[in-house]
Amino acid sequence: MSDLDSATLDALRHVSTATLTTQLFKRGLRNTFMQGVAPLASHSGANLVGPAFTLRNIPSREDIDVLELFADPEYAQRKCVETIPAGYVLVQDCRGERGSASFGSILSLRLQVRGVAGMVSDGPVRDSATIAALGMPVFCADASAPPNLIRHHAVDINVPIGCGGVAVFPGDVIVGDADGVVVIPRKMAAEIAPAAAAQEQFETFLTERIREGAALPGTYPPNETTKAAFEEWKKKRRA
Repeated sequence: MSDLDSATLDALRHVSTATLTTQLFKRGLRNTFMQGVAPLASHSGANLVGPAFTLRNIPSREDIDVLELFADPEYAQRKCVETIPAGYVLVQDCRGERGSASFGSILSLRLQVRGVAGMVSDGPVRDSATIAALGMPVFCADASAPPNLIRHHAVDINVPIGCGGVAVFPGDVIVGDADGVVVIPRKMAAEIAPAAAAQEQFETFLTERIREGAALPGTYPPNETTKAAFEEWKKKRRA
């Protein structure tokens, strides 16, 4: 993560995915927010933030996907859990399949012990209450008890995938909050983070104006008078 400085990561921990999607939209990126992927547990505090480490699943096949497969340390699912670097986010491509789990509590605990930032999947998880109690950020497509081998065969680690309808390349920056998960191209993260923080400061000002009774025209979006008032508002806050 040497090219992701601490200021960028910290800024991304404190801006909403709504703000980030706006900033990405301004730069021409329209499909950056995962659909059908939500926090497993109620979310509060700092966002999930980290580079993506990806796992690709394909449909399972009965002659291959048997329980003995889990004993193979080279099986992609097992291998990714043991090789993902600390601070990264495991992102799984489950094709939106909800007929079986993509992960369970023991693998999730292993990720947490290894210092992984969190896990994102467009499939469900099993042992959902146990995983939620770990406190590690997990975003997924709800819960499903059947084991993953019923529907999934893990085949590739750290390759481009789709998750929740969004392209995810290894190293892309993942941000998750109460709304869900947004994907930021890594090369854009250092530009997006301060712009998002500035947008949220401006929206704090606009929220105050609306609460005080200001009408939308000239306020949101702002005219020159509102922009000038914002500059004065910032000066008073710095004083």
